[in-house]
Amino acid sequence: MSTLSIIIPAFNEERTIQNILKRINEVELIGAVQKEIIVVNDHSTDNTEGELQKFVEANPELNISYFKHEKNMGKGAALHTGIAKATGDYVVIQDADLEYDPVEFNILLKPILDEFADVVYGSRFIGGKPHRILFFWHSIGNKWLTSLSNAFCNLNLTDMETCYKMWKRELIQSVKLQEKRFGFEPEVTAKISRIPNVRIYEVGISYYGRTYEEGKKINWKDGFRAIYCILKYNIWSK
Repeated sequence: MSTLSIIIPAFNEERTIQNILKRINEVELIGAVQKEIIVVNDHSTDNTEGELQKFVEANPELNISYFKHEKNMGKGAALHTGIAKATGDYVVIQDADLEYDPVEFNILLKPILDEFADVVYGSRFIGGKPHRILFFWHSIGNKWLTSLSNAFCNLNLTDMETCYKMWKRELIQSVKLQEKRFGFEPEVTAKISRIPNVRIYEVGISYYGRTYEEGKKINWKDGFRAIYCILKYNIWSK
């Protein structure tokens, strides 16, 4: 029986952490795949930890592991911690907010379980799933960064910056990752693309985006960091 390790990086998500855990709990994965939930608290300054503990106490039957950083290190650092602690056959990222729907884990799992894929990206720009209409310049920037990354990695992804990435565990744990903040996405894409004979697939997913007032954290500075990381991990540190 195989297991999916679900990594949740959390920073100041007291309003949503219980909701996302409930949604994950309600998902029945295809192929009788079991769930390992790994929450990494990146030194939240709100009551994220308290809300998580309430959920764990109310649901003792669930396989939830909890880790916390003693200082804020960034989303990428939280993902490094979660990836290192994962023990499942497959690994997926789930943000602690409600922008992505865990029921769609099955969409990502299918190409892997069918033995076509080693890595699956969930794209917000393909397929007929619902997408909240938000920031024009964010979408332009995302597509431009994806195109730049594709040019260096020789891929044809439509959404390099997506949260929903799923890997076979031994594959992602074999990659030495450095970026501690939002540079994680271009770094992991560059390094995964260079693994010999790796099979990367992409599937359409829905997207329930947040505004900045609702808690969105990424900004234009992260876009410039992404450009730097695309160049760094495809040219300077190849």
